[in-house]
Amino acid sequence: MNFRQEVIKILEKHTNLKATQLDKVLEIPPSLQFGDYAFPCFVLSKEFKKAPHIIAEELLKKIKPSKNISKTEVKGPYLNFFINREVLNKEVIAKVLKEKNDYGKTSKKKEKIMIEYPAPNTNKPLHLGHVRNMLLGKSLSNILESQGYKVIQVNLNNDRGIHICKSMLAYKKWGKNKEPNKKSDHFVGDFYVLYSKKVKSDEKLELEAYDLLKKWEKGDKETRALWKKMNSWAMKGFDETYKTFGIKFDKTYNESEHYEKAKDIVMEAYKKRKFKRDDQKNIIAELEKHGLPNKVLLRSDGTSVYMTQDINLAKLKFDDFKMDRSIYVVGSEQKLHFRQLFTILKKLGFKNTEGLYHLAYGMIYLPEGKMKSREGTVVDADDLIDEMTTMAKKEIKKRHKLDKKELEKRSKQIGMGALKFFITKYEPAKDFTFDPKESISFEGETGPYIQYAHARINSILKKSSYMSGKVDYSLLKASEEQELIAMLKSYPEVVEEAASSYKPSLVARHILDLAQMFNEFYHKHPVLKAENHVRNARLALILAIKQVLKNGLNILGIEAPNEM
Repeated sequence: MNFRQEVIKILEKHTNLKATQLDKVLEIPPSLQFGDYAFPCFVLSKEFKKAPHIIAEELLKKIKPSKNISKTEVKGPYLNFFINREVLNKEVIAKVLKEKNDYGKTSKKKEKIMIEYPAPNTNKPLHLGHVRNMLLGKSLSNILESQGYKVIQVNLNNDRGIHICKSMLAYKKWGKNKEPNKKSDHFVGDFYVLYSKKVKSDEKLELEAYDLLKKWEKGDKETRALWKKMNSWAMKGFDETYKTFGIKFDKTYNESEHYEKAKDIVMEAYKKRKFKRDDQKNIIAELEKHGLPNKVLLRSDGTSVYMTQDINLAKLKFDDFKMDRSIYVVGSEQKLHFRQLFTILKKLGFKNTEGLYHLAYGMIYLPEGKMKSREGTVVDADDLIDEMTTMAKKEIKKRHKLDKKELEKRSKQIGMGALKFFITKYEPAKDFTFDPKESISFEGETGPYIQYAHARINSILKKSSYMSGKVDYSLLKASEEQELIAMLKSYPEVVEEAASSYKPSLVARHILDLAQMFNEFYHKHPVLKAENHVRNARLALILAIKQVLKNGLNILGIEAPNEM
């Protein structure tokens, strides 16, 4: 059913371009009136020494219609290809219905890709910023796996440092050896917030926190015991949240286990003159000739910085998994850090620097403004999940009377679906405001809107005896039907592009457009009350739409309910 490849083969015969070159430039027009594929002839202008529209006219004369390509026509500098609708209708719908959950997936590839996320600090619970990080990391993992890659999901716990000692100090002073009386990471986070409040009126607490850090670094038994206890509480709470989001890591690295080894790498490189000392006796990486600021790697007192640990962690991860690509899901404020890191790793002769990528994502705001974790006004991930589930429950109660078990199940499906879709529909680099009320709406650009379209199709199919007799796909002639089939056809290409560009938002937007298009179609064209043969064809069409909506939702980690 690869019509794109057929168009590429035709163009290969009549241009000097190779298939790989053609695949990069061949476009999908914004409207079906311009065809299914468009070849921009200006890419040949330099070689042919002719205007693009003249090249298009000349190619038009050479290319003849075939069984699958019904016609070609020129629109300015473009040569447009129209696929035979009867062949297309049958091929697309039959392929979706045959492959079902596998539609949009491709065969296994040898390449291994690691995705590192969300890398939290163990002094407070996961918050809204982590939610965006987790949803990007998990949905991208799903997308890459669907394209046949071996995906390795890893996490890093930032479990040492002054920020950890602040929570520890507050517990030591005011915790009274209590055990957690709430979700354990929230219990730890309360003491970080308490420290932040107390230090405003008692600056000596800053010195006490640093003293605690020194004790930790010297291996003081009492300090280490408290650290282990509070870290275990934090991580236990994190694991519960990860489970709610359907996240499971292949390996978790802890900063405390490898940060010392990083110094050895820097010292060895310094001896080999890859690094030098500055005027303050810090060991630095000279990066100015690469257009970057120089970076301190070891302070004059021998202490390391985050960059030092990241150098060692990159080595550890590669030694463990020998991956071809390594994707870091980290906020865009760390762009410079990762540019410096990748340049330093190259200086050190790291094996796969070409496969390193920083998936930078923008800020996420609430309607009332930016989150501030130090003041304790941060929106915790768990509280947000509870809020979304509660809001979903209210919406469901307006429409149905359900038993408690079913109500809880649907509330979670819709609440989590709303949260996941609203966040993944934005391109990673974009800043945006997350509005819980807007996200839970059954109308608009929301997850529940798509889930409802899926459930609506399921309801129509339940009322039908389904397709009796042979399906005549040529009857799907209406413009809305043609647009829907084009959307179904392009779904695998969209998933492939989402994998290559690291943008789950492409899948989110595609299934949103498909759901909107289905609703427009259903408003204009009867399905169950259509004439028998048309009815059969439309039932097959909406069954295929239901399948693609489900596949797209699932790849974003969202359930597709059969009833809403």
